[in-house]
Amino acid sequence: MPHDVPLISTIAIAFGLAFVFGYIADRIRLPPLVGYLVAGIIVGPFTPGFVADGGLAAQLAEIGVILLMFGVGLHFSPSDLLAVRKIAIPGAVGQIGLATALGVGLAWLWGWSLGAGLVLGLSLSVASTVVLLKALEERDMLNTAEGRVAVGWLIVEDLAMVLALVLLPALAEVLGGHAPGAAGGHGAGSDGPIWLTLALTLGKVAAFSVLAILLGPRVVPVILTNVARTGSRELFTLSVLAIALGVAYGSAVLFGVSFALGAFFAGVVLNESRFSHKAATDSMPLQDAFAVLFFVSVGMLFDPSILIRDPLAVIAVVALIVVGKSLIAFGIVILLRFPVGMGLAVSASLAQIGEFSFILVGLGMSLGLLPEEGRDLVLAGALLSITLNPAVFAAVGALRKHLQAKRPAGVPPYGWEQFEQLQSSLADARHQAEEREKEHSLQIQALAKTFPVLSLLDAHEQERLMMLFRSKSVVPGERIIRKGDRANAMYFISSGAVEVLMEGQTIRLGAGTMFGEMALLSGQRRNADVAAVDYCQLQVLDRRDFNQFTARHPALRTALIEMAAQRRRMNQPDTTAQDTTAASETAA
Repeated sequence: MPHDVPLISTIAIAFGLAFVFGYIADRIRLPPLVGYLVAGIIVGPFTPGFVADGGLAAQLAEIGVILLMFGVGLHFSPSDLLAVRKIAIPGAVGQIGLATALGVGLAWLWGWSLGAGLVLGLSLSVASTVVLLKALEERDMLNTAEGRVAVGWLIVEDLAMVLALVLLPALAEVLGGHAPGAAGGHGAGSDGPIWLTLALTLGKVAAFSVLAILLGPRVVPVILTNVARTGSRELFTLSVLAIALGVAYGSAVLFGVSFALGAFFAGVVLNESRFSHKAATDSMPLQDAFAVLFFVSVGMLFDPSILIRDPLAVIAVVALIVVGKSLIAFGIVILLRFPVGMGLAVSASLAQIGEFSFILVGLGMSLGLLPEEGRDLVLAGALLSITLNPAVFAAVGALRKHLQAKRPAGVPPYGWEQFEQLQSSLADARHQAEEREKEHSLQIQALAKTFPVLSLLDAHEQERLMMLFRSKSVVPGERIIRKGDRANAMYFISSGAVEVLMEGQTIRLGAGTMFGEMALLSGQRRNADVAAVDYCQLQVLDRRDFNQFTARHPALRTALIEMAAQRRRMNQPDTTAQDTTAASETAA
């Protein structure tokens, strides 16, 4: 076996150091992301010791970007955004504009180009989703009005950065960089007016978006349904990742849009299907693993000497992130007539930068817009702002308590009316989400309650069984099963009633009963006719799915065989028992 294995050594050492420093960061109450970046610095070319393969790390980081963007799309919630739209949309857009302007101003003071200033400003204007969610969870703020506004604000920021990732390559040459893929100077696509380049870029994005929105919801659920019916968890996870990476790669090759945008739309499309929860759960470990490699690879690019070479520039960047962005966010919240407490909470939530900043910096470097010093300054700003974020939250919390104590009793705070309207919108959105979750949970509970034999399965397998069902509606008089037919499915009655006609007997079955499994178990032809006597809603489990599912759960198959044997004895000609309850699950 060859000992020169740079891929294995890079991954092994990156994971090992990321684990150690991530754990240390968590123990000192910092986000593990800080530890991942430190691990990257240690294996990077600017520190002594082992140096990881930069080329391999960059490709692993690209996969990390794709999966990060896929996760953003998969968790994108239009309902959450709509609930806080009156503050999140104008707030995020205004904050991005003003913070970017401050970044451009800093770049001008340093003698950088407009393009470098634009990339720097955009990178410093967007907060980290990972850090924000971690901070809100630790302080039990995720489901508060302030937390929901901060998350909605960040969703708008993320969408704006997706647009920036699309437009920057088209504007690169005008801003002083070079076309994508060109080694330097001007590359392909430099001829022609800028409006034409922008029009072509936006046209490609629009074409891809329309195709994804129209075709995706029709194709993706069909693929996932067929894969789910195999019962293989690894195949389902593989299908989710294949969709994410395949759409990202296909969008880049066919439409010329970025991997990140393609992965984002893949997540959005999948989010609209009934498999979104399972897809998020099954793909999360791999998303997390490659996200770690992404942050480690970012840390490898950081030159710590920037802290000594240009400390004033580092302080200016950190001040813009922690102070400048916070003041901008606070001012916008107050101008929109929301309470001071909400302004303070939102400003603390956004006083850091993270993953999107790194993606923008990488794009700016590849387009020749941002100098290496800019990359080092952004990475230094990220490390320091994330490290300082707990202190910012603590200071804001103390200030909020002080202001609450100073407010006269019985006097409503500034912006209370707007806050109550926001609370009402959030309550409606939360109620709708809870109803959807409750309905899904009740469906699973009702499955085992209605059919006790399915209590042999755990909740996960009951949910998997539900995904195998195919809904079928029948009208009174419609024949569902004919005697002598080959067995092709088992039927669960959700509503309505059917009659089983067998050897002179007529047995009525209502909602909550099942039929058709005996012929599947025996391999023989149907021995009875089954017809609807009411409008029925049936859940159908096809023969292939029935055989595969019961093969994976022998206890369930054994229970069904025992039930079938008992019903055969009940349905003998000499029996007089034709009670509906006793024959609630019959032969056919």
